[in-house]
Amino acid sequence: MIKADERQLLHKYLLLELAVKSLQVDYCKLEQFKMKTVFLPMMDSLLKDLRQEYFSLKRELAQQRIRVVGWQSVDEYFSDVQVATAGNDVVLRYANQALKSQVEKLLANHIRVALE
Repeated sequence: MIKADERQLLHKYLLLELAVKSLQVDYCKLEQFKMKTVFLPMMDSLLKDLRQEYFSLKRELAQQRIRVVGWQSVDEYFSDVQVATAGNDVVLRYANQALKSQVEKLLANHIRVALE
């Protein structure tokens, strides 16, 4: 069983994982930009910050004996995340559009903080 505070950490971890993966895909496209010398350093900095936060949360979850086993697409609207805990395995269902919106919000917040 996952407690409420552990579930929040896990949710943030999942958002960070998706953010990093999305940015890595976009990074390849960014390399094709004419103004890549402007955008690549910003993207590098953003990815570095997100990865640090991601690995920090991963360590914290590991200390609580929680790990993500895998993602599985249910259909175009939902995905299941299999989570292994000390007691048992849990499958959490997420709405894909909600995850996308939350990842976009997370990235916008990180970018806004970086620009301040």
